[in-house]
Amino acid sequence: MDSTLARLLTPLESGFAQAGNIFALFIDVVRKIFRRPFQLREFIEQSWFIASVSILPSALVAIPFGAVVALQTGSLVKQLGAESFTGATSVLATVQQAAPVVTALIIAGAAGSAVAADLGSRTIREEIDAMEVLGVDPIQKLVVPRVLGMTLVALLLNGLVSVVGIAGGYFFNVLLQGGTPGAYLASFSALAQLPDLWIGEIKALVFGVIAGVIAAYKGLHPKGGPKGVGDAVNQSVVITFLVLFFVNLVLTLVYLQVVPAKGA
Repeated sequence: MDSTLARLLTPLESGFAQAGNIFALFIDVVRKIFRRPFQLREFIEQSWFIASVSILPSALVAIPFGAVVALQTGSLVKQLGAESFTGATSVLATVQQAAPVVTALIIAGAAGSAVAADLGSRTIREEIDAMEVLGVDPIQKLVVPRVLGMTLVALLLNGLVSVVGIAGGYFFNVLLQGGTPGAYLASFSALAQLPDLWIGEIKALVFGVIAGVIAAYKGLHPKGGPKGVGDAVNQSVVITFLVLFFVNLVLTLVYLQVVPAKGA
């Protein structure tokens, strides 16, 4: 019985230990953001690389995502006899939920996997150990620019996805569901408020930090050589997805409790 219980508790203990290590890496990254010298060149290069692998997929995913949200909400409000609020429901759903989630998935899947693979390959080639021997801090040199780059690109991508998603929703609602452009825009301006935009940006910022830290942690701790790097990349994407959906739930609950709906 004791051995069975120990086998059941081992994965749980490992998960808690890994969560603690990831949080410790996050604290280390925050501290070393303000340490000089700041790796500006590395930050610009990583930001450009992350943007180059994320912009096109984000735009392509945002179009059908916004269309699905618009079609579904349009059909629902039509059944309820509230066609005049179609624009508000679809746009608010896109800005508050769809855009940050799409941004998080693209950042974690495209950029996060690339960061984990890069750091993992450096680790198995013992470049990280060599940097530590030479007195160069790999967290400050490599991890901080990547985390900041993913955070910056996530903020910018969230705006791009919001615009593309809203445009796609407008197109499909007006052309396919017979909506009127004036009612679509009027309902949005009547029910939307500035905090709706801020919560989307806050989510994108938090998601970018989480994706960057988890990808960096997995990249710095691969196991088993080249195969371990591949496993670390897969684990970083899966763990990031799970954490992001949970954090999205928490942020949404807090927002809905703290910020009252417009007109309430």
